[in-house]
Amino acid sequence: MKYDFKAIEKKWQKAWEKRGIFKAKDRVPGVENFYHLVMFPYPSGDLHIGHWYNFAPADVFARFMRMTGHNVMSPIGFDAFGLPAENAAIKRNIHPRDWTLKNVETMTEQMKSMGNSYDWSRLVVTCLPEYYKWNQWLFLQFLKHGLAYRKKAPANWCPSCKTVLANEQVVEGRCERCATEVVQKEIEQWLLKITDYAERLLNDLAGLDWPEKTKTMQRNWIGRSEGATLSFSVKGTGETIEVFTTRPDTLFGATYVVLTPTHPLLAKGTLQIANRSEVEEYIKTAGHKTEQERLAAAGEKTGIELEGAKAINPANKEEVPIWVSDYVLASYGTGAIMAVPAHDERDFEFAKKFKLSIKKVIEPLAIAPEPVPGQAVPRVALVSDCWAGEGTLVNSGKFDGMPSEEAKWKIANFAKGKREVQYRLRDWLISRQRYWGTPIPVVYCEACGIQPVPEDELPVLLPDLKDFRPANDGRSPLARAESFLKAKCPKCGGDAERETDTMDTFFDSSWYFLRYTDPGNDVKFADAKKMRAWLPVRMYIGGAEHTVLHLLYSRFFTKFLADQGYLDFTEPFMALRHQGLILGPDGQKMSKSRGNVVDPDDLVARYGADAVRLHLCFMAEYDKGGPWNPTGILGVVRFLERVWKLPDLVKEEESQRVTRAVQKAVKKVGEDVQAFKFNTAVSALMVAQNEIEAGGAIAKSSYEQYLKILAPFAPHLAEELWEIVGHKDSIHRAEWPGYDEAFVADDTFTLVVQVNGKVRDSFEVPASITEEEAVKLTLARESVKKHISTAKPKRVIYVPGRLINIVI
Repeated sequence: MKYDFKAIEKKWQKAWEKRGIFKAKDRVPGVENFYHLVMFPYPSGDLHIGHWYNFAPADVFARFMRMTGHNVMSPIGFDAFGLPAENAAIKRNIHPRDWTLKNVETMTEQMKSMGNSYDWSRLVVTCLPEYYKWNQWLFLQFLKHGLAYRKKAPANWCPSCKTVLANEQVVEGRCERCATEVVQKEIEQWLLKITDYAERLLNDLAGLDWPEKTKTMQRNWIGRSEGATLSFSVKGTGETIEVFTTRPDTLFGATYVVLTPTHPLLAKGTLQIANRSEVEEYIKTAGHKTEQERLAAAGEKTGIELEGAKAINPANKEEVPIWVSDYVLASYGTGAIMAVPAHDERDFEFAKKFKLSIKKVIEPLAIAPEPVPGQAVPRVALVSDCWAGEGTLVNSGKFDGMPSEEAKWKIANFAKGKREVQYRLRDWLISRQRYWGTPIPVVYCEACGIQPVPEDELPVLLPDLKDFRPANDGRSPLARAESFLKAKCPKCGGDAERETDTMDTFFDSSWYFLRYTDPGNDVKFADAKKMRAWLPVRMYIGGAEHTVLHLLYSRFFTKFLADQGYLDFTEPFMALRHQGLILGPDGQKMSKSRGNVVDPDDLVARYGADAVRLHLCFMAEYDKGGPWNPTGILGVVRFLERVWKLPDLVKEEESQRVTRAVQKAVKKVGEDVQAFKFNTAVSALMVAQNEIEAGGAIAKSSYEQYLKILAPFAPHLAEELWEIVGHKDSIHRAEWPGYDEAFVADDTFTLVVQVNGKVRDSFEVPASITEEEAVKLTLARESVKKHISTAKPKRVIYVPGRLINIVI
């Protein structure tokens, strides 16, 4: 009978849904809960092969955990608010809601065609009121506890569209919509005080089972710096410039001060600046650049001196020039720096370009191989004009000769500085002047100021606007909805106006994993008992592009909710794994413009979901990905067709060769799936298949074991063959097989032969070989005789199961 994958896959997808076998119960007596989660997709229109690469191998792991005795919950949903839907709707002249929900419907059917073991009863769609009601409730909790606040903050502003743009809407400094040059503008916006959690977010990374690279990127994003804040007075004005430095030991080498273009001192008018018009022109030009562009262009230093203005170095009282430059960022430190060009690369490049003074105050120490008792460590001349490391102080008054690390805090105290810790992490700006997002639940009353919407009035519904394009005055499109805008103050009952900004969609995805535990609850964001049953997430799987923001924000929300007593844990994702990137057949990133996009629906129609799943597992190391090979899937198709014929080989007995092959596969596949080495697990299945066919027969017990370890990868085919054997229950509820150690041990191994530590030979020997036998066989080999000649071995080193080293 021919392998009819279309009929088989349709049959079992329908059966699984009808039986609800992947619907997770909150408690199963005697069974441990395991929360398995993939990052939910954005409903962009169609699943692409990248979605499949995230979801299919991840589902292999979920199915494996279920078969190894866990009560697995593997939910799914859609991250449905956001800019792409709004832009797509504007382009197509349809409503974002219609566009989004149509895509949700399409992608749901596509995901079901994968055969993944999702619990669809827990579906979450973030653009629906029953979800975003709890976004608003969470915002009110942040507001209640002083962690949500409103202030003027710099934003990307398009003068033509008259709206704030997200960073991703700025392309080479211009608005992606109209190509107008984008400027930086201070606008009243809502922020969350994530900085209050900086130290905990940093410290708690240590205990997580995450890729080390991901943890390092989070640490760098948080950017903890220990240093000192120092005050440079401005000559003749009574003003001071506060700078934060991690190297107060270099203070005597500070030869100029630099302000960011948005530093408040520049707008005060108290500085006597001889070239004010040129300075203002520079500030205006710098205002066209986003902070990201300034970071990207850090190698190209620009700036202008404030002629006539001088700062006083607090250490040596020397006058130093004041400059303004866009290489200093307002978002880090104080928005001003003391420049020490002899000991900081950026300052050195700036000083060289503008011919500013460079003063060496740290002399590096030579690293002697062995310290000589009674002698000082010798000094060496600077090998470069800029030394950023530690050393001994010079040209630093009474601190000369002191080690730089010791001098740090002594000079800070001497200059009346304040020792403190600062972070690169900034508070999270959540305001968006866009339509397709969660309305922020506050009103503005002339008498009472900002007032939160009462919790019993949530959700504040997103109105159904016909014109959802950005407003001409720069406010959100919601500002045009009069019925939405008009409100009553909950405090005094007077007239008020609603907030018209919507929330950053990262807000939606920062807690969705909590909602999966209780998605139908309309009185709480989730029931505490249900959350205790499942959380924290045991395994989280998704793209490395979410390494920083999504993961950081989710950790922040979790810690906040734990502090308020809603959660009994402080980290949301105990283990994290990333999938790699699937490239086009040409080795380039897939895009419609390149014409290299691979359509998974077409592949499923031609080869079946099991074949696509298996090929995605087999084609590359999961965390690396690679280019799609259009012909590679054909080998997997042939493999599945051979598996389909295996029932013809089921007999009463089998050879030890087949027994050994199946037992080894059970061990290898189990270990590899646990380690996310899906490619080598599939290879082990194929090796076993070859051995079974070569043996000509397989016993029913071994055949069933083989089907079980195949099941996570090719769930439809395995289920069909399991039923043909005579089983009524699903194979996906069966127990993962064990293996016999006696059968998985190798009969032989390759003995590596070394002579004086150099590899000279290797040969196969029995696994049970003794050291005496190994020495005898080795010395008898011609290749070994050639290298030792007539010399008598002084020593023989034998490492059982690995090598023998003849020392002559």
